Amino acid sequence: MLMVLRLTMVGLFLVGGYLLGTRYGSSTLGALTGLFLGILTLFVERFLQKIVLGRIFGAFLGLIIGLLFAKAILVPLKPLLPEKLTIVYFALSAFLGYSGMLIGATRGKNLTISGIVRILRGQTMETNQKILDTSVIIDGRIADVCETGFIEGTLVVPQFILRELQHIADSADHLRRARGRRGLDILHRMQKMSNISVKIVEEELPHIKEVDSKLVALAKILDAKILTNDFNLNKVAELQGVPVLNINELANALKPVVLPGESMNVFVLKEGKEPNQGVAYMDDGTMVVVENGRKYIGQNINVTVTSVLQTTAGRMIFTRVKEELEKEEVRTRR
Repeated sequence: MLMVLRLTMVGLFLVGGYLLGTRYGSSTLGALTGLFLGILTLFVERFLQKIVLGRIFGAFLGLIIGLLFAKAILVPLKPLLPEKLTIVYFALSAFLGYSGMLIGATRGKNLTISGIVRILRGQTMETNQKILDTSVIIDGRIADVCETGFIEGTLVVPQFILRELQHIADSADHLRRARGRRGLDILHRMQKMSNISVKIVEEELPHIKEVDSKLVALAKILDAKILTNDFNLNKVAELQGVPVLNINELANALKPVVLPGESMNVFVLKEGKEPNQGVAYMDDGTMVVVENGRKYIGQNINVTVTSVLQTTAGRMIFTRVKEELEKEEVRTRR
């Protein structure tokens, strides 16, 4: 679609140049000029796409500060160097202005449009902010992670998330009410931690109805990441270019690594989906599928890992009963 629009724009330049050339006596020259201007516009568009607005704003701000600093330095020197003041002012302005521009361009590379708007409004521009959604607060594991010191920066709780938690805590359903109260208790616990900062923000974004959409929009405004364990919110945020920290992905990454060929002792809890399968669970909740393990339900047995399947929902380990596997290997050698 974008390519069609670009070709249409070049075509309009070509036709416009041809019509103007015909009017003034040279249709060929007019058409070539229109074609050249259309192609030149495409190159300008590509160039503008690569420009980082934050760098331009930072460079401009750094230049202004550098020039003002140069002027401030010359105020006490004015009585001492009345004749050479112009030369000194030019040299200082050039040096400090250029230095300020370089520093501003470097520091402003991560500055977004929303960040610039916040600065122009006089609002503070914090970095390393993480927005909590309802699911990750109710889940509660985020508080344990914060206590370990692995989470840095400011944790942001929007007012609409706090209101949703309160609504769940006031629910008539017993389970929903317990979940909501748990979420509020988790927030209260995190506010008491000395190694992190929890901030309530008032941005309501009334023009957006869905809570997930509000979270993504707010993350763009604050230039923040979203902390969640909601798979759908994770995907929506990533599609819109918002960084996401998923607690479930962290938990999966921290599970013990099990390689094919390793042995382990498991308790077969129930039968699996396939015939004669047994299912066991590791201490961290990882499912262990035991081939021909149905007859061992209710027993602890030694198994050998045959394969490991990693999915978005977690990790599954496929095994065989160690004793049976060893007997099969002996028969194969014979």
